[in-house]
Amino acid sequence: MQQDQIQAPPTALARRPENPSPVSRAPGPGEFVAPAKPAPPATAAPRARSPRRFILPLVLVAGLGYGAHLAYYWFVEGRFLISTDDAYVGADMAIIAAKVSGHVTEVAVAQNEAVHAGDLLVRIDDGDYKLMVDAAKAKVDTQDATIARIGRQVEAQKAVIAQAEAQIGSANAQKQSAEADQQRSSLEFERSQKLASENFGSQQRLEQAAADRARMAAALTAAVAQQASTQAAFAGAKANLDVLQAQKLEAERTRAELVNTEEKAERDLSFTEIRAPFDGVVGNRAVELGQYAQPGVRLLALVPMDSVYVDANFKETQLGEIHPGQKVDVAVDAYGGRVVEGAVKSISPASGAQFSLLPPDNATGNFTKVVQRVAVRIKLSPEAIQEGGLRAGLSVVASVRTRDEAMPKPTLLGALGFGVEAKEGAKP
Repeated sequence: MQQDQIQAPPTALARRPENPSPVSRAPGPGEFVAPAKPAPPATAAPRARSPRRFILPLVLVAGLGYGAHLAYYWFVEGRFLISTDDAYVGADMAIIAAKVSGHVTEVAVAQNEAVHAGDLLVRIDDGDYKLMVDAAKAKVDTQDATIARIGRQVEAQKAVIAQAEAQIGSANAQKQSAEADQQRSSLEFERSQKLASENFGSQQRLEQAAADRARMAAALTAAVAQQASTQAAFAGAKANLDVLQAQKLEAERTRAELVNTEEKAERDLSFTEIRAPFDGVVGNRAVELGQYAQPGVRLLALVPMDSVYVDANFKETQLGEIHPGQKVDVAVDAYGGRVVEGAVKSISPASGAQFSLLPPDNATGNFTKVVQRVAVRIKLSPEAIQEGGLRAGLSVVASVRTRDEAMPKPTLLGALGFGVEAKEGAKP
């Protein structure tokens, strides 16, 4: 196989390049070699300037500027702010419950619906309560008739009393007449007796005078008895009048009780319509159509959106500079920290622990001091309330501005003693 290989001609092996470079071969003996020309220096490409040499100074300048801004803000405002994130939006919500029992026949509101004062919320079956009102009215009418009857009896008894008074007058007159007749008959008897004793009068005349005297005495006795009878009748008539007047008074008072019963029945009838006590939004609705409502059982909640407030629980170490009337910045977490204005309205008279179900008793056992928190009520601005975005229970961050707004803002020159405040303080 090696013999079959084709050998390359010697001339091909000895071939040199047509344009050999001057350094590609060594110079032969006696051959002049020209010195090689120095290659021209290669020109360096222009370098692009790196932006890093500008970014770092800019970052440093921006950091210093931002730090100076924060320092200035802290000096002017920040050091006067007292903040807490233990703050929540609140509202004096009302739990609406039925006052009378019955089946619910209508639910006039939906969940989260805005209502106005006086709007119908729930209607309860009023059939039984209407019957109670009708029965109470009927009893009042019956009692009115009773009072009218007793009144007529009183008028009749007054007439009886007037008649008894007239009879008393007649009996008095009869008594006076009987007394006069008795006196006359007594005188006549005395005269007849004197004449008979002197034999100037007859015995018959004396007997007649004695009989007349006895008859007149009996007539006087009858007149006195008649007078006593008429006086007794008059007293009885007056007593009956007093009884009738007492019965009338009793009937009038009974009517007043029946009127109260009627008014109560009408009130119970009115309670079958449960209406909104104030403007607000319905929430936590638990009532359904056909449900049997009972007194005191929760039906729904009504939240007044136009009177929301903030309760911020500040530490006891923060209360020294907080006073009613100070402005407050309220940052609402639900709206990305949007700040609304408010003002300190009041401070709780005790810490929250004192109002708990089981207040702490530090007089027993081991003692561990815990910083207490006190609720501060914050009144929100009308503009923030009118927006309607605040809901009871939302978390907020409350920052109280303790700097006196009547005083000018502090300045660096004033802090160094060169400001207007320093000059005013130097005046006597």
